[in-house]
Amino acid sequence: MTYQVILPAAGQGKRMGAGKNKLLLSLNDIPILIHTLRVFEEDDHCEGMILAIHPQDEAEFNRLLKNYQIQKVTRLVPGGKERQDSIYNALKTVKSDGIILVHDAARPFIKIEQIHRLTKTAETAGAAIIGVPAKDTMKKVQDGVVTETVERSSLWAVQTPQAFRISLLLQAYDQAEEDEFIGTDDSSLVERMGYPVDIVEGDYDNIKITTPEDLYFAEAILKKRQKEFC
Repeated sequence: MTYQVILPAAGQGKRMGAGKNKLLLSLNDIPILIHTLRVFEEDDHCEGMILAIHPQDEAEFNRLLKNYQIQKVTRLVPGGKERQDSIYNALKTVKSDGIILVHDAARPFIKIEQIHRLTKTAETAGAAIIGVPAKDTMKKVQDGVVTETVERSSLWAVQTPQAFRISLLLQAYDQAEEDEFIGTDDSSLVERMGYPVDIVEGDYDNIKITTPEDLYFAEAILKKRQKEFC
């Protein structure tokens, strides 16, 4: 099952405190952005990537795409004020129907086999997300006081990519725009229309690099993977 993928990459990484787009930070001397793009570049099922970017990063992104021979990026579109705005800008440039993925550019450890399971599910169901079962005990807290211990067996930590039929996701975004609704992720926009969303189990390595501490975990995951392939 072929697909296209939107990667929001316009964030300025304030929580990282790097003074620049966190995607330009290096892991093993290669930018985080390139680690992520290479996954889709190497997947025969990927027909193209659309990056939503901040205009100030355009020259640097183009340089990296050329230097690392990333061929499947079909266009760069301007990002918006919120992540949702960036994805909407990119989504409106997609003219065909089929399957579209939305993936955090700061998640470089997604595996191709997981992408294929996700797209296969979305082809049948229309909407599918990837995630992992919650490990920790979960509690609701209000004003610094625990109000409830939540049954953990039904809780999942949701990741990306998230996969949808293009027409369905565009309808969800159009409706959110009309209602001035800001969701927590793409799936939440589809869910609010009453459309069922399937979930595919991923793995705990598929972290989003957000804070300086995440860089330590990312380095450890890279080392683990290098040993696996030795």
